[in-house]
Amino acid sequence: MDGGRRAPDPGPTAPPVPPAPSGADLARQALARARAEARDRGAAPRGAPRSRRRGRLRSRNEPQMFGDAVRTWLIEHGWQEQVAIGGVFGRWHEIVGEFNAQRLRPESYSEGELVVVADSATMATQARSMVRDLMRRLNQELGDGTVVSIKVRGPGFRRR
Repeated sequence: MDGGRRAPDPGPTAPPVPPAPSGADLARQALARARAEARDRGAAPRGAPRSRRRGRLRSRNEPQMFGDAVRTWLIEHGWQEQVAIGGVFGRWHEIVGEFNAQRLRPESYSEGELVVVADSATMATQARSMVRDLMRRLNQELGDGTVVSIKVRGPGFRRR
């Protein structure tokens, strides 16, 4: 025996001390508090979450819609303006009206200049008076500044 001596009672055991939070934990807590405060004052978005682009970009070798492929090809070759002008030539009667389309025809387009040929001198004069309205209408169809000038030629004009 130890002579009646007892080891002193250490008393109640203290709970283990949790480790100090890391910087990432502190940041998460701060973000959660900020979100809760924003939600309480009505500043948090309530609608559908913003859509994010999902998936990977399409490879050039993968199948794609024909129209998208043609559009991309035209842009790569710098031909989109010429195709748009061709579309206007094809819809000429819709743009200038049936009466004018029977007497005027687009001949060429180059560097912002549209050349229109009239079937008579009278119609050429009439077309010259319509140039501003026609330019406005064409630029609405093609994009502002596409057609910079319009030359109207009568029936007797000869190319050199």
